Amino acid sequence: VIEAADSLIEIAKTRVPANVRFIHSTIETAELEPAYDSIFLVHTLEHLDHPVEALSRIRNWLSPTGRLFVVVPNADAASRQIAVKMGLMETNNSVTAGELAHGHRRTYSLDTLEYDVRQAGLNIESRGGVFFKPFANFQFDLLLKNKVIDEAYLDGCYALGMQYPELTASIYLVCTRG
Repeated sequence: VIEAADSLIEIAKTRVPANVRFIHSTIETAELEPAYDSIFLVHTLEHLDHPVEALSRIRNWLSPTGRLFVVVPNADAASRQIAVKMGLMETNNSVTAGELAHGHRRTYSLDTLEYDVRQAGLNIESRGGVFFKPFANFQFDLLLKNKVIDEAYLDGCYALGMQYPELTASIYLVCTRG
């Protein structure tokens, strides 16, 4: 695990097996040998100043048959598109004040994510989305708390996301070295 915050490493170490290795670094500065069969970059790319350069570094860490799994929030989630139609956001790919406060630099859609991945010299093996998202997170919280929706509704959103990845909360790519 590459992690820049030593405080998060200490917390994570208490929750994972002892054989998990932590590297106190950033993707931009970590020095790793190309030996990894699977690398997971989950909700990280949108935080980086230079995502294509980071993806290029990660590409070099993959073994010849390795795969990179990239997951990012989706600019085209149904909830974001609704917010644009309501005038709450300028565009689907706007970085909201809340996202900016959490360190987001950009918001990806499938086409922009695929572009950055290809620019880094990676091949796209598969793509998809996770969880159809018709509401903002705070709305989901309220709906669940007030028992307006239930686990079955969430299961339906998950299943619908498999059918319509462009409308999901998160999108993913599975990539190879190319």
